[in-house]
Amino acid sequence: MPSMPDETAPKGGAIRGFRTLPYVAAQRQGVDWNEVMSRTHAIHGLVELDVTATRKAIHERRRASGKPLSFTSVIVASFARAIAADPSVQAFRKGRGRVVVFEDVDMTVLVEHELDGELVPVPHIIRRANRKPPEVIDREIALARTERRPYARAMRFAPLWFLLPAAVRRFAIRRLLANPQWRRLYTGTAAVTAVSMFGRGTGWGVPFISHSIGLTVGGIGRRPGIGAGGKIEPRELVCLTVSVDHDVVNGAPLARFISRFRTLVETAAVLNADASKS
Repeated sequence: MPSMPDETAPKGGAIRGFRTLPYVAAQRQGVDWNEVMSRTHAIHGLVELDVTATRKAIHERRRASGKPLSFTSVIVASFARAIAADPSVQAFRKGRGRVVVFEDVDMTVLVEHELDGELVPVPHIIRRANRKPPEVIDREIALARTERRPYARAMRFAPLWFLLPAAVRRFAIRRLLANPQWRRLYTGTAAVTAVSMFGRGTGWGVPFISHSIGLTVGGIGRRPGIGAGGKIEPRELVCLTVSVDHDVVNGAPLARFISRFRTLVETAAVLNADASKS
């Protein structure tokens, strides 16, 4: 039976209903980094943490201080302090026979900047994050969202950079990552990404990693759980993915790290410690 003509197809073979937009330069840079990072031998730990008490402590701190304080800043501070308790988890390889371990944690977080009408994630490094209270980290992240000059200066050279063949750009990135000191200066020593892609409800993200250790913050959901006095009540759970370079971090140190990190987050230790100092 012969096929019937499609009455909905545009006449003359023209296809309508789409737009052609320029590919954002920052996204091209991300492609280069993803290609380089795809060679990392990563392992991922998917964990759920009960943050009911933590979120309550954050709300109480906001009311008491009258200042903003985000859940993300508390997670960043907790992650940094968990790393500082065993800095070997953020070690970088140097050649074949050595690793370099930095004592302080320079934490990279992604903040969104508008570029050519598009929201583009841009890395910002919080230096010595393990020594900063969550309120300071929160202010620094907020300022990074509005501060465009450093990013604008860097992007001035993007057209020249992207004239180079992709193989040359990626070779340069690999050379940068081969030097731990340069790597710390330009990429930090660890990373936190809040994907915020799941909306309400639980869900994990499994990323490429560009550091020896990184954290991806997924969704927060409510489930029945055991509360105070052994009663079943609604609890707030956050999905977190702890990712490590298996060439540097083995399973046992990762398990100990997750246990330490879990305690810091679920007890809101970074808020309690900072309150006791003030």
